Amino acid sequence: MRSKPILRNMTPYKPGKQTEDVKKEYGLSRIVKLASNENPFGFSEKVADYISNHKAPLNIYPDGYTTKLRTALAEKLNISEDQLIFGNGTDEVVQLIGRAYLYPGANTVMATPTFPQYKHNALVEGAEVKEIPTVRGYHDLPKMLETIDENTNVVWLCSPNNPTGALIPPDEFYAFMENCPSDVLVVLDEAYFEYVEEEQRLNSLETIHRYENLIVLRTFSKAYGLAGLRIGYGVANQSLIPSLDVVRGPFNTSSIAQNAAILALEDDEFLETSISRNRTIKKSFEKSLDSIGWHYFDSQTNFLLISTPISGDDTFQYLLKNGFIVRPGEGLGAPNTIRLTIGDETDMEELQELLYTLDRKISEGLEL
Repeated sequence: MRSKPILRNMTPYKPGKQTEDVKKEYGLSRIVKLASNENPFGFSEKVADYISNHKAPLNIYPDGYTTKLRTALAEKLNISEDQLIFGNGTDEVVQLIGRAYLYPGANTVMATPTFPQYKHNALVEGAEVKEIPTVRGYHDLPKMLETIDENTNVVWLCSPNNPTGALIPPDEFYAFMENCPSDVLVVLDEAYFEYVEEEQRLNSLETIHRYENLIVLRTFSKAYGLAGLRIGYGVANQSLIPSLDVVRGPFNTSSIAQNAAILALEDDEFLETSISRNRTIKKSFEKSLDSIGWHYFDSQTNFLLISTPISGDDTFQYLLKNGFIVRPGEGLGAPNTIRLTIGDETDMEELQELLYTLDRKISEGLEL
C-alpha cells in the first residue's frame, strides 16, 4: 500500500508505561504517575456528580457545533462565539492547523525542545520544519523571527513551554508579533495558562483583534483535570475559524466532554484550590532540589524539568523501580533531564526522599 513516504521515517506516539504493567514488572503495590502533567487533585465535584448520575443518550451524535459550551466559554472569556474552534484535546486543534496551513513547499518554525506534536503533524503534512534551540528553556524569539521566510506559514509558540515550563514574557511576545509578517499564522499554545502567576500572565485574548494572524490554544486537560475526556479549544479572529472548521470532523467532541467542560468552567473554587496547592508544593519541592544542588528550569506550570547528574533514562529507571513514573528528557529533546509533574503533598515528600537517596548513591558511587 502506498502511504505518504514521510511516514516510513516516523513512529507513532509512544505512551508512557501504564501503572498496572509497572506494578507487575517490579512487584509493587503502589505506583505514582507523574509523567503526563495531569492534575493530581482530580476534577470538579460538579463534573463527578454529572458523570455519576447522568444517563447520556449514547445512541445520539453530539452537538457538532458545541453550542452550549461555546456560549458558556465565550461569556467566560468575553469573546464572540464565532472566535472558537473545539477539538478532541488541543492535540486535535494542532492537527487541524497542520491540515489547513501546512503542505509540501511550506515551512513552519518552532522552538526545540517544545511540544512534539507540532513537528509531528507538520512532517505528516509534508512541510519543512525549522527548529530554533531554546535559551535556558526560553524561546529565542529574535532568532525565530530571523528564520521566517516567504515560505513560512506557521510559527508555534508554546507558553509556558512544554517541556521546559518557561513563560514568554509579554513584552517579548508583543515585540515578536509586531515584527512577524501578517500572513504567517502564529499559534500561541497556552495549555498551562491557568497555572501562570497573575502578575506574569499575558492577556493574549485581548490581542486577537490586534493581531489577526494569531490563534490561542487552551485546554480542559490540565488545571481543570479533564484529561480523560479530551476537550480543548482555540480562540482566533473570526476570519481564521472557517478554514479550521473545514478540516474538522463533524462530531469531534463528545456530549459528555462538552457538558463536563461547562460544569468545570463554573467551579472556580476547585480551579483556584488546585492552582494554589500546586504552587505551594512546587516551591517546597524546588527547595529540596536546591538542597542537593540539582538544577531545574523556571516553570510557570504544574511540572518541572530537572537536570540530572546521570542520564535522564537512568534516573527514570531508578524512580520507576521505586514506584514513580516520570518522563526522561532524552525522549523530549532534553538529554540528562527528567520532567516530572507536581503531585500531591504526600507523593512529593516521598519523591523528595528518593532523590536524596539517589544523589547520595551517585556521590558515593553506589549501585542504583
